[in-house]
Amino acid sequence: MNSQLFARALGSTGSETLQRAELSRQLHAIQAAPGIQFDGYNAQIAGNDNNDQQDEDERKTATESDGRRSLISGSADATIKLWDLEQYENTKRDFTNRPAGAVKKSSSSHQYGITHVSFYPFDSLAFLSSSYDHTLKMYATETMTASATFDLDSVVYSHSLSPIADHLLVACATQHSAVRLVDLRSGASTHSLAGHQRAILSAAWSPHEEYILASGSADGTVRLWDIRRSANSLGVLDLDDAVGIVGEDGLGKNARLRTHGKAHSDAVNGVVWTDDGRHLVTAGHDERVRVWDMDTGANALSHFGPSIKNTHLSTLLPLLVPSHVVQAGKQVMFYPNQKEILMFDLFDGVLFKRLRVPGAPITHGPGKIAQSNTRSRTTSLTWRPGDVGLYSAHSDGAVRAWLPRTQEDVQAENEDFEEPQDAEEESRKRKREALDEAFRDLARQKITFT
Repeated sequence: MNSQLFARALGSTGSETLQRAELSRQLHAIQAAPGIQFDGYNAQIAGNDNNDQQDEDERKTATESDGRRSLISGSADATIKLWDLEQYENTKRDFTNRPAGAVKKSSSSHQYGITHVSFYPFDSLAFLSSSYDHTLKMYATETMTASATFDLDSVVYSHSLSPIADHLLVACATQHSAVRLVDLRSGASTHSLAGHQRAILSAAWSPHEEYILASGSADGTVRLWDIRRSANSLGVLDLDDAVGIVGEDGLGKNARLRTHGKAHSDAVNGVVWTDDGRHLVTAGHDERVRVWDMDTGANALSHFGPSIKNTHLSTLLPLLVPSHVVQAGKQVMFYPNQKEILMFDLFDGVLFKRLRVPGAPITHGPGKIAQSNTRSRTTSLTWRPGDVGLYSAHSDGAVRAWLPRTQEDVQAENEDFEEPQDAEEESRKRKREALDEAFRDLARQKITFT
């Protein structure tokens, strides 16, 4: 870091480069912050879907990217809680965060477990939630009451609202084999995008093309959609295609659409775009994470090794670090593994670090320890808004914070710890000196006995 500051002082490095270097340094210093706790969960009640099954009690989290620094968490007992992250923003001490608001179970709230929560991208005073009770709901953040409810007649695994579009269509990944589009303006389910053969587990709008949508299904396919087209589907991604559809201009112009192929050899339960819209990241039950070049649809052949675990039906979304935090041309991914969080270089597949979940035994053996591992499974990740850090939700009901802890932070903490010790030692020294002086005075006195 000193070399970066020196280069900046000489004028050979720009301010943006210096800022990226510092943010990247903090990113690689992220570790568990066990002193930051979220106190708000008491019960662990699993909801049921149409098959009366839900693989585990689990929690989902999401945060807004700007405006108020808040976090929303949804529970398997159908409760939703709002957390104020600014309460401990300026402290490095231990802190217990209490809910700033809560949606308690009632006739107007969700009846079964929450599957996905997200802030309304245009206004942090509202958020969306989906559930095993077949509904998508919109809530007011200030009152924590439902302002709209949409019944989709099937389990809603996840939902997505475009951060740039004016159409206000929510893409819902449901137990049905078609992507359902819900119009928040009209309050109706406008139409469905048919093409998958099994349940849709994840859907995501492009961050740069407001009418482009990607969806992943239990049939192993990832489809791209243009909701303006009558046919809708733009084709599928093929794991065996490392070249892509280049077309006349090398970028797919006038190319024939690919109608057959699978992105994964098993169910796809995670679909995420990079913030520049140039790459798509997918996660599947084949325990693979794949990166796709969205200019051509080619498999980028990124390989993340045998550490990836993914066997549960629920949506599992890798967390992509905002591009302004990393060095130019780089991309970092956090992957929510069963009992740890893995930090990878997205394009090279290099494993930077493993973030062990505090209190989670790391073993694959049978018995109670293996059951404990299952209950501490990482179910969701979200970025710390406006700063460097992340939050995770786990199937044991805990929400955990992961914050940077650099060498400077360690030194500052040690100094704060040493100062009280020095003061106490000085007090003991003064007392010893006073006792020594009293003893010397006593020893100099002549004592006679009569």
